[in-house]
Amino acid sequence: MELPMNKPLTPKERQKVKLDTPTDLGSNATRDISGALNALLADVFALYMKTKNFHWHVSGPHFRSLHLLFDEHGDQIFAMTDEIAERVRKIGGTTLRSIGNIARLQRISDNDAEYVDPLDMVAELGQDNQALIASMRQVHELCDEENDVATASLLENWIDEAERRVWFLFETSRAGDPGH
Repeated sequence: MELPMNKPLTPKERQKVKLDTPTDLGSNATRDISGALNALLADVFALYMKTKNFHWHVSGPHFRSLHLLFDEHGDQIFAMTDEIAERVRKIGGTTLRSIGNIARLQRISDNDAEYVDPLDMVAELGQDNQALIASMRQVHELCDEENDVATASLLENWIDEAERRVWFLFETSRAGDPGH
């Protein structure tokens, strides 16, 4: 829809205005990559919430070290959210709009348990970060197929960060003594 420069739009006209963004990616690439990134974004939000949940509810003799580790990881994970959503918009797609939208797309499960043992927290976050890495690699393959080098480059950095989180969580759980 052409936007009139001197006349305000009616509500009906505003609904018809698309969120078009110029891109040299084809419409199928935009659709497919946007869909994959939105599913990834839902997982990132779910993992962020779980990481913060564990940060808020960790207890025991290694409270401080795990509390700080989960907080650091939460910050890294949350930092991805805006970059993913903005990447979807840069390539001409639309992104998540609500918690309900996240819930419909997320593949990382929530943990609503009243109490989770600290070692179980560490193990669960390690598994979830590994699942996130696998999802990011799949999106990277799609980006390679569609020649979306910018999204692929971002994914490489996010994969590296997630691998670091898995490493730290693995070493923490392997010690059997969280925080040491």
